[in-house]
Amino acid sequence: MGREAAVTFKGTPLTLAGEAVQVGQAAPDFTVHYFADGLHTVTRADLAGKPSIISVVPSLDTPVCQVQTKRFNQELAELGDRINALTISLDLPFAMGRFCGAEDIQSMRVGSDYQDRNFGQNWGMLIEELKLLARGVFVLDATGTVAYAQTVGEVTEEPDYDAALQALNTLC
Repeated sequence: MGREAAVTFKGTPLTLAGEAVQVGQAAPDFTVHYFADGLHTVTRADLAGKPSIISVVPSLDTPVCQVQTKRFNQELAELGDRINALTISLDLPFAMGRFCGAEDIQSMRVGSDYQDRNFGQNWGMLIEELKLLARGVFVLDATGTVAYAQTVGEVTEEPDYDAALQALNTLC
Protein backbone atom coordinates (compact mmCIF):
# COMPACT_ATOMS: atom_id res chain seq x y z
CA MET A 1 0.00 0.00 0.00
CA GLY A 2 1.75 3.14 -1.21
CA ARG A 3 1.10 6.83 -0.77
CA GLU A 4 0.67 8.16 -4.29
CA ALA A 5 2.11 11.58 -5.13
CA ALA A 6 3.63 11.81 -1.63
CA VAL A 7 6.78 13.39 -3.07
CA THR A 8 8.00 14.69 -6.39
CA PHE A 9 11.28 14.28 -8.20
CA LYS A 10 11.94 17.22 -10.54
CA GLY A 11 8.21 17.83 -10.50
CA THR A 12 7.13 14.26 -11.27
CA PRO A 13 4.79 12.81 -8.59
CA LEU A 14 6.08 9.61 -6.97
CA THR A 15 4.72 6.99 -4.58
CA LEU A 16 6.16 6.28 -1.15
CA ALA A 17 5.83 2.74 0.22
CA GLY A 18 4.31 2.26 3.65
CA GLU A 19 2.86 4.68 6.15
CA ALA A 20 4.35 8.05 7.04
CA VAL A 21 6.08 8.24 10.41
CA GLN A 22 4.29 10.70 12.68
CA VAL A 23 5.47 12.83 15.59
CA GLY A 24 4.56 11.15 18.86
CA GLN A 25 4.77 7.57 17.64
CA ALA A 26 7.44 5.06 18.57
CA ALA A 27 10.16 4.99 15.94
CA PRO A 28 9.75 1.95 13.68
CA ASP A 29 12.36 -0.79 13.73
CA PHE A 30 15.15 -0.92 11.18
CA THR A 31 18.50 -2.52 10.50
CA VAL A 32 21.04 -0.74 8.30
CA HIS A 33 24.62 -1.63 7.48
CA TYR A 34 27.96 0.19 7.55
CA PHE A 35 31.51 -0.76 6.71
CA ALA A 36 34.36 -0.39 9.19
CA ASP A 37 36.84 -3.25 8.96
CA GLY A 38 33.94 -5.46 7.92
CA LEU A 39 30.16 -5.12 7.67
CA HIS A 40 28.31 -4.11 10.83
CA THR A 41 24.73 -3.14 11.63
CA VAL A 42 22.90 -0.27 13.30
CA THR A 43 19.38 -0.85 14.58
CA ARG A 44 16.75 1.35 16.15
CA ALA A 45 17.63 -0.25 19.49
CA ASP A 46 21.24 0.99 19.11
CA LEU A 47 19.93 4.57 19.27
CA ALA A 48 18.24 4.16 22.66
CA GLY A 49 19.36 6.31 25.56
CA LYS A 50 20.25 9.48 23.64
CA PRO A 51 18.38 11.91 21.42
CA SER A 52 18.92 10.97 17.78
CA ILE A 53 18.75 12.61 14.39
CA ILE A 54 18.28 10.49 11.28
CA SER A 55 19.05 12.23 8.01
CA VAL A 56 17.65 10.32 5.03
CA VAL A 57 19.07 10.89 1.54
CA PRO A 58 18.60 9.24 -1.86
CA SER A 59 22.36 8.91 -2.58
CA LEU A 60 25.57 10.42 -1.23
CA ASP A 61 26.72 10.50 -4.84
CA THR A 62 24.51 13.52 -5.58
CA PRO A 63 25.18 17.19 -4.76
CA VAL A 64 22.11 17.89 -2.57
CA CYS A 65 22.68 14.73 -0.51
CA GLN A 66 26.31 15.70 -0.03
CA VAL A 67 25.32 19.21 1.10
CA GLN A 68 22.76 17.77 3.55
CA THR A 69 25.25 15.34 5.06
CA LYS A 70 28.04 17.91 5.31
CA ARG A 71 25.71 20.51 6.84
CA PHE A 72 24.42 18.17 9.54
CA ASN A 73 27.97 16.92 10.20
CA GLN A 74 29.12 20.49 10.78
CA GLU A 75 26.07 21.58 12.80
CA LEU A 76 26.15 18.51 15.05
CA ALA A 77 29.88 18.51 15.82
CA GLU A 78 29.46 20.53 19.02
CA LEU A 79 26.95 18.03 20.43
CA GLY A 80 29.53 15.23 20.29
CA ASP A 81 28.51 11.97 21.90
CA ARG A 82 25.45 13.48 23.63
CA ILE A 83 23.42 12.46 20.57
CA ASN A 84 23.21 9.80 17.90
CA ALA A 85 23.49 11.14 14.36
CA LEU A 86 22.85 8.83 11.42
CA THR A 87 22.61 9.33 7.67
CA ILE A 88 20.71 6.59 5.84
CA SER A 89 20.62 5.90 2.11
CA LEU A 90 20.56 2.95 -0.26
CA ASP A 91 24.20 3.51 -1.24
CA LEU A 92 26.45 0.54 -0.62
CA PRO A 93 28.19 0.68 2.78
CA PHE A 94 31.61 0.77 1.09
CA ALA A 95 30.71 3.83 -1.00
CA MET A 96 29.26 5.57 2.06
CA GLY A 97 32.47 4.91 3.95
CA ARG A 98 34.59 6.31 1.13
CA PHE A 99 32.47 9.46 0.97
CA CYS A 100 32.73 10.03 4.72
CA GLY A 101 36.48 9.49 4.66
CA ALA A 102 37.01 11.83 1.72
CA GLU A 103 34.76 14.53 3.21
CA ASP A 104 35.91 14.14 6.85
CA ILE A 105 32.40 13.27 8.06
CA GLN A 106 32.93 12.48 11.74
CA SER A 107 29.77 13.66 13.51
CA MET A 108 27.43 11.49 11.42
CA ARG A 109 27.39 7.72 11.24
CA VAL A 110 26.13 6.24 8.00
CA GLY A 111 23.84 3.30 7.41
CA SER A 112 22.93 1.56 4.19
CA ASP A 113 19.42 0.18 3.67
CA TYR A 114 20.59 -1.74 0.59
CA GLN A 115 19.93 -5.31 1.75
CA ASP A 116 16.16 -5.40 2.24
CA ARG A 117 15.05 -1.75 2.29
CA ASN A 118 13.42 -2.28 5.71
CA PHE A 119 14.13 1.27 6.82
CA GLY A 120 12.55 2.69 3.67
CA GLN A 121 9.47 0.51 3.98
CA ASN A 122 9.00 0.76 7.77
CA TRP A 123 9.54 4.53 7.80
CA GLY A 124 7.49 5.27 4.66
CA MET A 125 10.52 6.66 2.81
CA LEU A 126 11.04 4.20 -0.08
CA ILE A 127 10.17 5.70 -3.46
CA GLU A 128 8.45 2.82 -5.23
CA GLU A 129 9.18 3.98 -8.77
CA LEU A 130 12.89 4.73 -8.23
CA LYS A 131 13.75 2.20 -5.51
CA LEU A 132 15.58 5.02 -3.70
CA LEU A 133 14.88 6.68 -0.39
CA ALA A 134 13.09 10.01 -0.30
CA ARG A 135 14.78 12.92 1.43
CA GLY A 136 13.84 13.55 5.04
CA VAL A 137 14.88 14.13 8.62
CA PHE A 138 13.66 12.51 11.82
CA VAL A 139 14.48 13.41 15.42
CA LEU A 140 13.91 10.89 18.19
CA ASP A 141 13.98 11.42 21.92
CA ALA A 142 16.08 9.17 24.15
CA THR A 143 13.22 6.66 24.45
CA GLY A 144 12.79 6.33 20.68
CA THR A 145 9.68 8.44 20.31
CA VAL A 146 9.55 10.57 17.16
CA ALA A 147 9.87 14.24 18.15
CA TYR A 148 10.24 15.67 14.62
CA ALA A 149 9.51 14.28 11.17
CA GLN A 150 10.00 15.86 7.77
CA THR A 151 9.66 14.21 4.40
CA VAL A 152 10.85 16.79 1.88
CA GLY A 153 8.13 17.24 -0.73
CA GLU A 154 10.51 17.72 -3.67
CA VAL A 155 13.32 15.17 -3.48
CA THR A 156 15.85 17.53 -5.11
CA GLU A 157 15.41 20.19 -2.39
CA GLU A 158 17.18 20.41 0.98
CA PRO A 159 15.39 19.75 4.27
CA ASP A 160 14.51 22.37 6.88
CA TYR A 161 17.79 22.22 8.80
CA ASP A 162 16.80 24.84 11.36
CA ALA A 163 13.56 23.09 12.36
CA ALA A 164 15.28 19.72 12.70
CA LEU A 165 18.16 21.14 14.72
CA GLN A 166 15.80 23.09 16.95
CA ALA A 167 13.83 19.91 17.66
CA LEU A 168 17.05 18.07 18.48
CA ASN A 169 18.42 20.86 20.68
CA THR A 170 15.25 20.89 22.81
CA LEU A 171 16.03 17.25 23.72
CA CYS A 172 19.70 17.78 24.64
